[in-house]
Amino acid sequence: MEFVIYKVKYIRLPDLLDELAVARDEGIFRKVMKLFKNVNLLILDEWLLTPLKGNETHDFRNYKSRHLNSSTIFCSQFDPRGWHEKIGEDTLADAVLDHIVHDSYSILIDGKVSMRERNGIEK
Repeated sequence: MEFVIYKVKYIRLPDLLDELAVARDEGIFRKVMKLFKNVNLLILDEWLLTPLKGNETHDFRNYKSRHLNSSTIFCSQFDPRGWHEKIGEDTLADAVLDHIVHDSYSILIDGKVSMRERNGIEK
């Protein structure tokens, strides 16, 4: 029996953006980007919870290096039709979303009761 090992990384988008900003300041941006490029499955949670700003938008132009080579799961509370506005910079947003949306599958999980309500955290 043969086993295949896949590298998986889960990270919240705000944490990833912080990590990339620190890497840029420390001069190791390419090294950190390579770590994210080389995982088989990257799970980005809290995708576009807030609009991207400054260098954050430009950081995702490198997403194309993952396209067709590995998989990414974008977990978002927002409809993908609103992502363009949250990415900003029209031309760059077009390029980023072309790579994200092309050859993708969308799974909409919709419920009348939030997980916080179901778990008794919020009324």
